[in-house]
Amino acid sequence: MKTRVWVLADDRAGNVNQLLGVAEALGWPYEIKEIRYNKWVKLPNFLQGASMVALDAKCKKALQTPWPDVVLSAGRRSFPIARAVKRLSKGKTKIVQLMHPGRSVARFADLLVLPDHDKKTSARNTLVVTGAPHRITSERLKNERKKWEATLGNFPKPRVALLVGGSTKGKAFPPEMARELVKAVAGLKPGSVITTTSRRTPADVVELLQKELPKNRFFYRYGDKQENPYFGLLAWADCIVVTGDSISMCSECCGTGKTVYVFAPDGMVSEKHARFLNNLYAKGYAMDVLAVNGAAHKKASTELNPAADIAHKVQMIVNS
Repeated sequence: MKTRVWVLADDRAGNVNQLLGVAEALGWPYEIKEIRYNKWVKLPNFLQGASMVALDAKCKKALQTPWPDVVLSAGRRSFPIARAVKRLSKGKTKIVQLMHPGRSVARFADLLVLPDHDKKTSARNTLVVTGAPHRITSERLKNERKKWEATLGNFPKPRVALLVGGSTKGKAFPPEMARELVKAVAGLKPGSVITTTSRRTPADVVELLQKELPKNRFFYRYGDKQENPYFGLLAWADCIVVTGDSISMCSECCGTGKTVYVFAPDGMVSEKHARFLNNLYAKGYAMDVLAVNGAAHKKASTELNPAADIAHKVQMIVNS
């Protein structure tokens, strides 16, 4: 009998993307279960217990037998629902929890996955990984390369993919910082620059980049009508420059096996993000673009694939 997996997919796209990365790495059939909450989601997890009290009634109806062998959840809010599934399955279902659900309840996960930049620790059920699980694979890059060949394939080498995030809570991304980014990209002596912005990129930064990046370029402005070429850029890049404000975006870039430069000047990222980036540098996944002298052809020493590490551990737990 095949192992069955449920993915508890709530309204946080970043969490869902991480869960899908793990589900795909497992290689088992999986179902995506939509999760929407009611007002009781504000209750702390130790009060909710193993219950669906915070689950929208319509979504609750979709969680029925046969129960899965593995339930994947991420973040604090979905953990009580994962626990409820395990209770209803009479303990058959294994809970794989990404990110800390709260110290008082973490012990109920069969596997708790925490990033190494998070100082929180837990008991023997913990797996510590670098970065965030993602869905980048060699097969996906191969498909994306073919898909975007007509758009990106004729730009001269070395193609530098520039992936631009933006302002985060308490951390602004002003034009002065963007001008420093342009200078760093130029220092790599690119044959062309292929760029995408994000929903968090300030409008004045977008305008500056469009004006000051090298003329030989492709530029996608987030919100444009055409399809976002993000994965196409990863596939066609000879090297990648990514802003350090997004852990998920940096993790995806480091999963390509290509040279990754991170742009994170003083004042751009939080202390936790800085720990994450320093881990990437120390382990050879990426380099600080402000601390190197242009090495656009240098290949990364290793690929970052936390989803595969998590999947291996889950398989061991299920098959034990």
